[in-house]
Amino acid sequence: MHFPQLSLGLLIGFLICACVPSDGSHHSGPDVLVEKPIESAASLVFDFPVGAPDAKGYYNAQPFGKNNHLGDDWNGVGGGNSDLGDTVYAAAEGMCTVAVNFFGGWGKVARIQHGNAADGPESLYAHLDQMWITVGQHVHRGQAIGTIGTGEGIYLAHLHFEMRERGGMPLGGGYSVDRTEYVDPTSFIRAHRPKK
Repeated sequence: MHFPQLSLGLLIGFLICACVPSDGSHHSGPDVLVEKPIESAASLVFDFPVGAPDAKGYYNAQPFGKNNHLGDDWNGVGGGNSDLGDTVYAAAEGMCTVAVNFFGGWGKVARIQHGNAADGPESLYAHLDQMWITVGQHVHRGQAIGTIGTGEGIYLAHLHFEMRERGGMPLGGGYSVDRTEYVDPTSFIRAHRPKK
């Protein structure tokens, strides 16, 4: 009979289960990848990535399309570096696909794939000072993912925020006359706000 091994296996299984909260909450570290599946892209709702959920206390200093800009530049209403270190939030539920310091004009960049990996839109958060998510981490709408930075000292503090039609696109340069597969972030978010 192999009762000692069976008992040990049951004990280990019990200890593993006992460490997982039954209410679905988790510790403050990176999310575990066994959470509920990400919703389909069609059912997702979005908030603004600063001043969540409505960008309160911020203004769009360089909107999508102005000077061939491929995103929105969110600044605190205090101007200058008054928003340095302010919290940046995930615009919607999704999975972090990039969390890298590219240096140069980009600084720390996080990218989140929303909806199904094959067809969902992607949000990009650039010039971060701190980055609190890691590749593969599941995030929720409104979850703090980092702080507004200066692109490693290149700019005054602001968040460069892009929305792309799909994930997996090249990083790009932030500006281009070709807007293929880029969408106006503010218009996109307004069209996908929570129902009231």
